[in-house]
Amino acid sequence: MVTSHDGLPLAVDIRGDGAPTLLFAHGFGQTRGAWNGAADALAALGCRCVSFDSRGHGQSGRLPGGDYHMDQFAGDLLALAQAQSQAPVLVGASMGGLLGLVLAGEIRPAPFRALVLVDITPRWEAAGVERILAFMQAHPDGFAGYAEAAERVAAYLPQRRERKREDQLRPLLREGADGRLRWHWDPALLEGVVRESERYQPRLLAAAARVDVPVLLLSGERSDVVSRDTVGEFLKLVPHARHVEVAGATHMLAGDANDAFTRQIAAFIQAVFPGGATCRPAIPQEVH
Repeated sequence: MVTSHDGLPLAVDIRGDGAPTLLFAHGFGQTRGAWNGAADALAALGCRCVSFDSRGHGQSGRLPGGDYHMDQFAGDLLALAQAQSQAPVLVGASMGGLLGLVLAGEIRPAPFRALVLVDITPRWEAAGVERILAFMQAHPDGFAGYAEAAERVAAYLPQRRERKREDQLRPLLREGADGRLRWHWDPALLEGVVRESERYQPRLLAAAARVDVPVLLLSGERSDVVSRDTVGEFLKLVPHARHVEVAGATHMLAGDANDAFTRQIAAFIQAVFPGGATCRPAIPQEVH
């Protein structure tokens, strides 16, 4: 555990001891466990990988009053970036990517050496976000057991071949006093952060236009959160950004296509830091 900028405990994992440091920021409603496969693979290639649970998620602390705001999450991410011996490469999915974009655009010097944005752009497709929120709001009374939770996840992620096992679900669920299992996130998040998200878009668009570090945008071919239109707008705002569409992947890109995901990150790092990175792709991939 580390302590956030305002005193909340944040659960953190560190893998590897090479260079550069990759700081992984998960999406809304996820945990640091979303990065396990990618962080293990990239640490094995020579990177130092730092992942954490955002406030109100997983094993990190919750605000007693439930008054969450986007700037609090941004403050946590900034503090973790500044705690590294050198500015890290941010790998941010969805909410994590948006927070990184704001910090990279608004703070000088930028707190990140580079950005990897995972299926997110400053303007997103409302239908895809509404689908995610509908799932998060769908089971306020929780589940009778892990089998029921696994069934609901399988219905939400039909592209996944394997159903979640109990050991995979255990970090994602908490048992309440009534014996029922509920998701790991603080329900108060659904009010505060969601309420602010639309108001954040003008700030995100302005920040994107000021980003001056290397950027890789990875999008899922089957994503319903980003689209050709939102990607095109982003590339006009950040003309030096590289974009790769990962075949067959949805918004849950790292989980859908982890091998392709990690190869693209390793190749990007080698392209951007050719002489200063120990993280090397096992199979060279063209990044365009």
